[in-house]
Amino acid sequence: MTALLTRSQPDPAEFLRPPTDREATLLGRPMPTDRLRGWLVTIVLGLLAAITRFQNLGFPTDDGTPVFDEKHYTPQAWQMLRNGGFEDNAGYELVVHPPLAKQLIALGEWMFGYNGWGWRFASAVAGTIIVVLVIRAARRLTRSTLLGGVAGVLVICDGVLFLQSRMGMLDIFIALFSFASFACLLVDRDQVRARLAVAVREGWADESPWGPRLGFRWWRFAAGVCAGLTFATKWSGLYYMAFFGLLVVGFDVAARRAAGVPRPWLGTLRRDVAPALWAMVAIPVLMYLASWWAWFASESATDRHYTELKDIDPGIWGWVPAGLRSLGDYSMNVLHFHETLLTPKNDPHPWESKPWTWPMGLRPMLYYYESGTSTCGTSDCVQATMLIGTPAMWWLAFPMLGWGLWRTVFRFDWRYAAVLTGYLAGYLPWFTNIDRQMYFFYATPMAPFLALGLALGLGQILGSARRGFERRGTGLLVVALYLGLVVANFAWLWPILNGTPITGAHWQAELWLPSWR
Repeated sequence: MTALLTRSQPDPAEFLRPPTDREATLLGRPMPTDRLRGWLVTIVLGLLAAITRFQNLGFPTDDGTPVFDEKHYTPQAWQMLRNGGFEDNAGYELVVHPPLAKQLIALGEWMFGYNGWGWRFASAVAGTIIVVLVIRAARRLTRSTLLGGVAGVLVICDGVLFLQSRMGMLDIFIALFSFASFACLLVDRDQVRARLAVAVREGWADESPWGPRLGFRWWRFAAGVCAGLTFATKWSGLYYMAFFGLLVVGFDVAARRAAGVPRPWLGTLRRDVAPALWAMVAIPVLMYLASWWAWFASESATDRHYTELKDIDPGIWGWVPAGLRSLGDYSMNVLHFHETLLTPKNDPHPWESKPWTWPMGLRPMLYYYESGTSTCGTSDCVQATMLIGTPAMWWLAFPMLGWGLWRTVFRFDWRYAAVLTGYLAGYLPWFTNIDRQMYFFYATPMAPFLALGLALGLGQILGSARRGFERRGTGLLVVALYLGLVVANFAWLWPILNGTPITGAHWQAELWLPSWR
């Protein structure tokens, strides 16, 4: 009773004293106080991202039709728009992904029609939002508005995120929703530690060997919703659910240990794991099922009545509604499609690549190519769009990964551990079936985490203001020179990211490596 009274009526003087070492460890470095400047940086860079993503968005097209893999998804989105949210062309037999991203593409087509602007509008919006989220996440990770802006510049100038923001494909939405889930987990971590700091200050953090209950965690719930949106875009969202679930557990154990909880692991298992499973597994699954709302509500969607039409014996699944069983069988057929989508031994796709080439972008993808025009002032002009990561960023991927792993293992730097978790969630699963057909655009969700990892490294180069003006000035010069290199590299790639008419000689000069040809 005394503890309850103390908890409900704390002594106001307690909140005037400096924080203890344990409270300081829990809270870490405070967020920067320049909130207005932080939002101004976010808005300005967000507007710059929007300008680059939306300019000339309707180009290129293939005589008014989609280019490259847009040919799969934009007609499906148009079909959804016609049907009220579902696909019904069973003869097409390429309905191999959940519906959410195609429904978002359909919104753009509803607003602007079946043209380049229509089928790319949603992607451009998603690409712009990614820039904003990276700025805010980097600011929270580094506790620096400057480094948040640095991360924003890196994301704006990344060729992969730039071009995927201008294509009617699904991968930019995977990048958006997975990173949004990650960003929500960062806020949840800070909020949980703030709650535990209050418990430490009021003296009831260690009343139980498992530590206190932390109440409902809205940001973790939001992370689960975003993970569900990732899953509802492509099945690779399952890997983010698994990796981020482990990240949440790691955050919780570390927070309880920092709060002085006698048994932090058991405390996490007892207090946090069940709510985490609800937030990071159950909620995403429910979001995934909800994304099929139009399919469930229809009578003619692809394989909507699969189990009835095929007269499939439900066996032990007889208690499951027929609609869910049809979705399950339909999903097994889709899984079979993906498992058997193997690289032909004698006729591989000319732009196929394997995951060990992705971190450095060694095998980009040509989306559009037209030659022989005279729009560049000569008779030998080339217009091309190529998915290529800005080398000044992507060629530092392995150093970033190595440094991040060293900081994680030997310095227990949770920031690098978090970034590596997000990066590897989009990378490692592709090694499970090397024979499968794979392409560089699958690496799109890795790009925001690459920018975060580089921003963390640049923060260490920049150094703290407390380390002296000369040290800080040298670090600022190095960071400025590197950002200038990234911007210049992006400007050099601009013609082959946008399909700007260039001479044949200029086109050859853009292709730095033999594997780019």
